Amino acid sequence: MTAATTPKGERRRAALVEAAAKLLVEGGFDAVRHRAVAERAGLPLASTTYYFDSLEDLVTAAVEHHSNAELAAGRRRLEELATRNRGVQATVDLVLEMLLGPETDDPEADAEAVLLRYERLVATGRRPYLRPLMRTLSAQLDELLTEIFARSGTPVTDADLERLVALVDGAVVNALIAIDPAPRAAASRMLQNALDGT
Repeated sequence: MTAATTPKGERRRAALVEAAAKLLVEGGFDAVRHRAVAERAGLPLASTTYYFDSLEDLVTAAVEHHSNAELAAGRRRLEELATRNRGVQATVDLVLEMLLGPETDDPEADAEAVLLRYERLVATGRRPYLRPLMRTLSAQLDELLTEIFARSGTPVTDADLERLVALVDGAVVNALIAIDPAPRAAASRMLQNALDGT
């Protein structure tokens, strides 16, 4: 048994991953640095290179941790949905939570969080080492979204889902370009209109 697989080692590694995930969400990939992660986790700088072979390994673990936490939260919310139609707005809210992250009470902070999320998504494309993980996570998200629509009484095909996600992405990007203070609201309107058939 190595030190990395002892209970203490596992706790330290988990603390580093959690710290890296928080830094990633707050500041994007550039925020995830060995020193910053160690300081956030309250651990020695050397621990980042002890538990991870490279910064890429640490970033990959952080992305996976954060994405899995969001998927788990989405699955819990899905269990709250009845198998009957809960109304378009309830579906829209849950779908947007999965695509844009949980909504905050502060509209300015929420818009900033959405912007940071899209910056991370675009930056992921410049990191080939993340592609296998992102394909897996994307497939899991698509499965969850498909189930959300089905349980909400609005079943969708793979093509429908691709179109609806693209609609949300387009609405958000257009709102961010226009410096719209409410990109989530723009996406909500577009998605609701699409589901209403208008």
